[in-house]
Amino acid sequence: MTTIISLMKQVPVPSQMRMGEDGLMDRTKAKSMINVDCSYALEAGLQLKNMMGDVRLIVCSMGPPSFEQSLKMAISMGYDEAYLLSDRRLGGSDTYTTGYSIAGMLKHLGFGKGLNEDFIIVAGRQTSDGDTAHVPSQVAENMGIPQATFIEDVEFKDSHIIAKRIIEGGYQVLKLPIPCTLSFTPTGIPPRRPTLGGAIKARNTGVTMFNIDDIHLDDTRVGLSGSPTIVAKVTNIKSERPPVKMSLGNSAEALVADMIKNIKSGKNTLEIAEKKEAKKSDVPEDYEVVDFRDGSSGVLTWAEVAGDKLSRPSLELLTPAVHLARSLGNDTKVKTLLIGSNVQELAKELIYHGSDEVIIVDDERLAEYRILPFASIFEQVIKAHKPEIALFAATTAGRELAPRIGVKTKSGVTADCTALEIGEHKDIKKKVLYKPILESRRPTYGESKLATILGFVCPQMSTARAGTFEVPKKDESRTGTISTFNPKLTQEDFVAEILETHRGESGLASLFEADVIVTGGRGAIADDMKLVKDLAEALNEQGVNAQWASSRPVVDLGVCEYARQIGQTGKTVRPKLYIAVGVSGAIQHVVGMKEADTIVAINKNAKESIFSNADFGIVGEYDDIMPALIKEVKNGFVFGLEKK
Repeated sequence: MTTIISLMKQVPVPSQMRMGEDGLMDRTKAKSMINVDCSYALEAGLQLKNMMGDVRLIVCSMGPPSFEQSLKMAISMGYDEAYLLSDRRLGGSDTYTTGYSIAGMLKHLGFGKGLNEDFIIVAGRQTSDGDTAHVPSQVAENMGIPQATFIEDVEFKDSHIIAKRIIEGGYQVLKLPIPCTLSFTPTGIPPRRPTLGGAIKARNTGVTMFNIDDIHLDDTRVGLSGSPTIVAKVTNIKSERPPVKMSLGNSAEALVADMIKNIKSGKNTLEIAEKKEAKKSDVPEDYEVVDFRDGSSGVLTWAEVAGDKLSRPSLELLTPAVHLARSLGNDTKVKTLLIGSNVQELAKELIYHGSDEVIIVDDERLAEYRILPFASIFEQVIKAHKPEIALFAATTAGRELAPRIGVKTKSGVTADCTALEIGEHKDIKKKVLYKPILESRRPTYGESKLATILGFVCPQMSTARAGTFEVPKKDESRTGTISTFNPKLTQEDFVAEILETHRGESGLASLFEADVIVTGGRGAIADDMKLVKDLAEALNEQGVNAQWASSRPVVDLGVCEYARQIGQTGKTVRPKLYIAVGVSGAIQHVVGMKEADTIVAINKNAKESIFSNADFGIVGEYDDIMPALIKEVKNGFVFGLEKK
């Protein structure tokens, strides 16, 4: 009998999180709920049971005893058994130790290589408190099984899993053997409600609880002490955009005319107090200065290939890589690993944009990204070259690849970073100063906080949010080294097959390159965002490079493809002009567009938070304002931008 194992997490409500006196987040007084993505994984498990027939359904979680209530909810939906790993010694676990601990529980239950191998692990794409998307990959690596992430559709066919996986600008169809791990996006089938019979069953079904001794976990590898990364500091994220200029008028035409006048007169200004650089305190004489790198040196990046081109996020990655190398000094080199088929010509592009050495792995079987062989290659390259830092773009591929490599190298990963610096860390208890160390900064807790994460095992690994960094200027006079690497790969590295890859003409690249992005939110779905698309098209007709996009709710409702989603779980863009139409302005969306030079907000509700993050605003009905604005654009108004 096949067993479907659903991994579920309970998360705190972000708005109820508070900053503790130690500068870290205190979730003790925050109410909790089942993580949204996990609820879609629960439903995916039930759907798989319908396809497969005789299936045992179990749900597993790690956390405090209060998680029992959420586990019983899964039973009321149709699951058979529930297990909870709960132990105070797990407190402070990063994703690396979480993956190790959950895998340990599953092995204790009899699943894994050499044990019961007839199982499928399902999980949510990521959690709303951490947003890393790491744990499914880390569990898969600890279990030694293949995986597919960012899945929106799945079926069981000929004893295999057929999964439709979202990629930048399109999708892939994968064929995976059992056992495997699958993580789901919230674009699949919405989770069902518990039945009365299910509620009665949940009331009469106990949740089995384990501590780390019960499942024989190594207590030196769990919790804060076993985590290779720590949260060193958390600060509030504050907007630095000046107050919005709102349009006045008694009609749509008057409102649009007033907005045009406001744009011509310029934005409001914001007085920003001069920032003073904090002086680092002298290290007391009794402190030991520790360089934990143990001979590791250099910055390694991954050049992701999409089709026959380098992905833009891979080139963006060279900006922080070069900055970090310069900060480290001592002729620190930037090396880039380029994996693919017939990719030699792309190596020159990487050198022109900042790489000092490009390491090529050329194999016709690797023309498309495949996680198992790519992870194995990275492990081998890291052992051979010993970089102190390894950076990946936080694309759908990078976000599943980096954590799997992190388990192989026992180094952990910091996800979705928006800033990377070289600094130092003072451990007051141990009287130790660690330097140099990578300070990885990432938004978290619903994008309301900025966390600084440190890693103490080399390579210190981070993924960088796509669209955050500029692509370095191309310099064709730069020279560098191009070398080849011959990895040892096995048949097991290729057990997951790519059946189909589809990339549309639009999507990631065009959004990054657009001068104007017109984004539709929930308030623009009445006509399937036709007027949003019409405005983008009108701007293009006037010689302005414009694209249309959407917020997450529009994607979740199936109105728009994921490739055009802006925000925390979508794309981060920085166009010259961003027009938000019917977008509420949730912080998760704002983080993806706040770097735009100019932001125009159009919404019928004057109280929506989007106006707090815009330069110019119009309050009015979608069906009234958009036609009036499109008319002005067709008459030549292009928001002060230069035409092609």
